[in-house]
Amino acid sequence: MAEHNPADPHAGTSTSFGIAGLQLALTSGDNLDALSAEIAGVARRFPWVRMILAGELCGFGAGLDHAQCMPGDAEQRLCRVAAEHGLWLIPGSLYELRDGAVHNTTPVINPRGEVVARYRKIFPFQPYERSIEAGREFVVFDVPGAGRFGISICYDMWFPETTRSLVSLGAEVILHPTMTNTIDRDVEICMARSSAMTNQCYFVDVNVAGELGVGQSVICGPGGEVIYQAGVGREIMPFEVDFAYLRRCRARGWHGLGQPLKSFRDNPIVYPAYGAARAESSALDALGPLEMPKQL
Repeated sequence: MAEHNPADPHAGTSTSFGIAGLQLALTSGDNLDALSAEIAGVARRFPWVRMILAGELCGFGAGLDHAQCMPGDAEQRLCRVAAEHGLWLIPGSLYELRDGAVHNTTPVINPRGEVVARYRKIFPFQPYERSIEAGREFVVFDVPGAGRFGISICYDMWFPETTRSLVSLGAEVILHPTMTNTIDRDVEICMARSSAMTNQCYFVDVNVAGELGVGQSVICGPGGEVIYQAGVGREIMPFEVDFAYLRRCRARGWHGLGQPLKSFRDNPIVYPAYGAARAESSALDALGPLEMPKQL
């Protein structure tokens, strides 16, 4: 993971960064050919896109029979695809064999085809995902010249501590692959919006479609506003993260109103559920004082 300098966190950064979410209508089984073809199509049609995010477990579906070690054949193939097109690739997730257990794991692959991080789902969907071991580490990573990104997966969103922890580690964009095929998708859309607004971040929630999920992916901005909400079928969702806008929201409040990250940082309360004061965060400290916004 690249170093993050809290004293000058945005030096040399670009104001915008192109991401494409892939809501794909796939089936259970080996979908790597279809996923690779979709990535190639995005690279041709949207040359300004620098990162691609797919839905949870879209490579093979939810069957454990395709679980592999990492690095392994599936991950290495995805690395070649990322390098071929010069894109950051977050290919949903894969079931990973590790130390005798199975994890639901998202690799982060840079444009050179290198795995720079692997995030293991902290909250498997228990009791249904009962064979999956919980991860223990939050993952953030830097895109040079752009900003800091965090990863969470599907059911993680139901626990607000996950997004808050990623933002406290400096994340400005949460990349959130999902596999939801149940009737509670409308509730998850509400949670995606609330995660974005309470943490003043972009929240990119990409679901699967077709046989694997109900679609309805949603991309939210740092005020909780809906940038785009998909339907139930295959959709390619390119959009731009505006880092200048995000940082202005954090500095001044969305529409010049609430500055929740600063209030969270500055309040010394000890929460009964946790039994300890908030941990120090250089990312939150770098936001500056909590004060009335002035004229620009």
